[in-house]
This record gives sequence, structure tokens and C-alpha cells, in this order.
Amino acid sequence: MAKDTPPRWDRKMQQRLARGEAAALGELYDRFASLVHSLAHRVLGDDEAADRLTRDVFAHVWENPESYEPKQGSMRSWVAGVTHRLAVQRLRQAETEALAESGEGTTEDMERRVRRASAAARADYIVTSMPAPLRAALELAYFQRRDYRQTAADLGVTEDEARRRLRLGLQLLSTANDQRPATAPPSGYGRAR
Repeated sequence: MAKDTPPRWDRKMQQRLARGEAAALGELYDRFASLVHSLAHRVLGDDEAADRLTRDVFAHVWENPESYEPKQGSMRSWVAGVTHRLAVQRLRQAETEALAESGEGTTEDMERRVRRASAAARADYIVTSMPAPLRAALELAYFQRRDYRQTAADLGVTEDEARRRLRLGLQLLSTANDQRPATAPPSGYGRAR
């Protein structure tokens, strides 16, 4: 996964896209396609739908480079925000069609599924955007079931530092369940702070 890119790169990329440089779109695709696809798949739960949405996101970026605002966050965060917004719209549309077809379930059930998928995608994005030391601490503690002492030993840091990393990582993750409308991109285009 690409690391956060410097703002200078972001502005140059936006300018190149605005000039219609196909090579710029290719470079952007190479850098962010796996991010876009994984976020789309996390929301939509379907590989083919994620493939289609990935194409749609890059088409949107190509057609609307001026909608990127460097002061709001990195190009990576903007692309992730566009992906999130379009994926949630697509999921809501598919769920509405399924609800109308089957007649089973309610609009509230559909909205719950959309919110759950949206929060899961935001959590994935937050984890992948975290600095490596925070992500490593969370992975040890929660995926490998290490306590903070074992995490500290595995990372070669003090117990206080391990607790600090875990606490900060969890604080960042807690923002994934913000109760914003699911169609709005996360503030700062989804940038984890």
C-alpha cells in the first residue's frame, strides 16, 4: 500500500490530470488501485462489483480533477473518500433494488447493512493509513492476542510505549463508527488523524 504522498506530488498530479495527461492517470492508478479495490470490495462484498467501482472511481478522478482540494487532505485520502462515497451509493442502490424485488426486510434493515459495511470500510482504511508502529501494535494485540506486555516485548519498546500505541490506535479506529450520513465522504476525505 502506498504511503501518504507529499502535498507537492498531490498538487502536481492534480495539475497533470487537469491537463489531460493519460500518463498521470496511469501513475495514479498504479499507486492507488489496490486501495480503491479493497475499499470497494469491503463495502460491496463482491469482486466484480469492486472491479466496476474501481473503474468508475478512476473515471471520476479523470473527469473531475478540480474537485480535489489539496488543503483538505492528501490525494490518497481524496481518492479513498470518492471510493467510499461511490461504493456506499452503489450498495444502497443494490440493497434498495433487492428490497423492492424480494419484498422482504425493511428500509431500516437496508440502512443498517449499509452503515455496517461503510463503518467496516472506514476501519480498514484507518488501519492501513496508520503509522506502521501503531498498526504493528494493534496487529500483535488483537490479531495475535498478545497483551500489552507481550506486545512491548515483541516490538522492543517499553510497556508504557506499547500501551500508548494501542490506546492511540484504538482512538483512531473508534472514528470508524462515526454516525455521519453514509453518503458523505469522511471529513478530510477520510484522512485518519
